[in-house]
Amino acid sequence: MLPCFAVLISPETLYLGMNFMKMKNWFFLMLTFCTTLALNAQNGTPPVAGARGASMGGVGAAFEDVHSVFSNQAGMSEVDALGFSLLAEQRFLLNAIRTVSAGGILPIKNSRLGLALNYYGTDAYNEQRISLGYARKLMENFSIGAALDFLNTNIPEYGSKGVMTFELGLMARFTPQLNMGVHVFNPLNVELIEGEKLPSILKMGLKYSPSQKVDIFGEVSKDIDFDIRTHWGVEYEVIEDLNLRLGVATQPVEITFGAGYQLGNGLKIDVGSRYHEVLGISPSVGIVFVGKEKG
Repeated sequence: MLPCFAVLISPETLYLGMNFMKMKNWFFLMLTFCTTLALNAQNGTPPVAGARGASMGGVGAAFEDVHSVFSNQAGMSEVDALGFSLLAEQRFLLNAIRTVSAGGILPIKNSRLGLALNYYGTDAYNEQRISLGYARKLMENFSIGAALDFLNTNIPEYGSKGVMTFELGLMARFTPQLNMGVHVFNPLNVELIEGEKLPSILKMGLKYSPSQKVDIFGEVSKDIDFDIRTHWGVEYEVIEDLNLRLGVATQPVEITFGAGYQLGNGLKIDVGSRYHEVLGISPSVGIVFVGKEKG
């Protein structure tokens, strides 16, 4: 007991006691910061590919619609008309944690230009992203894409920090029913702050369409600092203009589901939900508009 008693009355302990309030403030600051990062699971990670992607296990590497502006820019090459996508998601049913994304694709001759905006966070911690994308078909069944990203992390009491990185994507079609997408985010492992790097993520996804009413997606993603995740999703056209979606992801486990309904005149509404095995449900809603193709 004597050594413990000596430690308790040592000058170092007295000094710590005098600074208890300061340490307590730092403790709660770091606790809040770490909790926020754990809840958002973002920390620079690219946003989900709309409510469509959210409802199918987080897939997106093989998307060939307007949502590809978020998930694999090479997929934009298959969008033949002006298109827009909006997403709002409430993370884990917490009012304070918001995700809002907006994206658009503009076809210009043989190229496609894309713009994606994303906001994630709370009043105490938030992230903003601006992404400028480009896609082009090199061959009939092979496309490339890239995006330049500006990311800003903001903690009001401590200021903000902005960095730039980029993304690369490929899209290949093997048969009319099967295509593959490959995408890498932040391949140069750019640092957000000293000692804290943005995630570097490689994704490879497949889309298989056994019929005109069914699309099946499988995807593998690897953050260099974490275990491999797998993502699975299926989309089924129950009746004309109505699609139902189911999905699952691993590491951590997420169960997802949702639906999409074509309203007419190029307008569609998507709803989805993700269930995290620990943190709970994240509902989302999206609106998509695709104009008419030019003759």
